[in-house]
Amino acid sequence: MELEPTEIKAIITRMKRANGHLASVIRILEEGSDCESVLTPLAAVNKALSRAGYAIVATGLQHCLEDAGDEGLDNVDVKKMEKLFLALA
Repeated sequence: MELEPTEIKAIITRMKRANGHLASVIRILEEGSDCESVLTPLAAVNKALSRAGYAIVATGLQHCLEDAGDEGLDNVDVKKMEKLFLALA
């Protein structure tokens, strides 16, 4: 399943923002910092990337369902979708 950049524009934006925050976390670590000031923004980066991953899987699932059309879910590779989803766990 191919994802068009236009349909995942918000996901790309979220990932770019997370990339910027991760760069800040790395800078904070390099400058020497306490645990709390690193873990809070790092947790935010982690959550943003997880949400982006789930959004990508959801978009892919939507494609699979649209492609299945009138034939129903029999044509959807459920195991493949499950594997993609669990890759984020």
